[in-house]
Amino acid sequence: MDEGAILMVCTGNVCRSPLLERLVQRALDERYGSGAVPVRSAGTLALVGNPMDERAAGVLQGLGGDPDGFVARRLTEPMIASASLVLTATRDHRAQVSRMHPRAMKRTFTFPELAHILSRVPDEELPTTTDPHERLAELARLATTHRGRHRPASMDDLDIVDPFRREDEVYAAMGRQVEAAYPGVLRGLTGPNRAS
Repeated sequence: MDEGAILMVCTGNVCRSPLLERLVQRALDERYGSGAVPVRSAGTLALVGNPMDERAAGVLQGLGGDPDGFVARRLTEPMIASASLVLTATRDHRAQVSRMHPRAMKRTFTFPELAHILSRVPDEELPTTTDPHERLAELARLATTHRGRHRPASMDDLDIVDPFRREDEVYAAMGRQVEAAYPGVLRGLTGPNRAS
């Protein structure tokens, strides 16, 4: 795992976390230069070696991402330890990450949770540094400070639904959940005027 990377976590590492990985990597490459901030993903029960799920790949392409060359891998403790920010699909994944590496709790959030937290943070409180790695560290500290201050209408809103081997509508729901949270997360990662 690359030091200072962002790590996305789901179960099989073929639907939700690769979708998040590829979308966020594209945006960060545009902002900071190709590969300046590595975005990786892994699964707690990964289908190791598999490509991205075909229907999830379709959702990714619909959002402007590219699934080519993706290969699933299993989550390990060193991956968590070296990541500057860990974003999970659900609260259960967040808990699993924290159990594997307790010190990561302060830099681990579900993807929708981070968007929810940042939606309550005014622009002037967001990190201002142009160094992407410093920004990640500051963002994690800021989000930890604000965590729990504002609860969503339903705690289920902090999770992204697992579509694997389910109906097309569940894949569509996953896409909508990611699309809804994505601008808020990007605002934190790249700056207030960059989320798009």
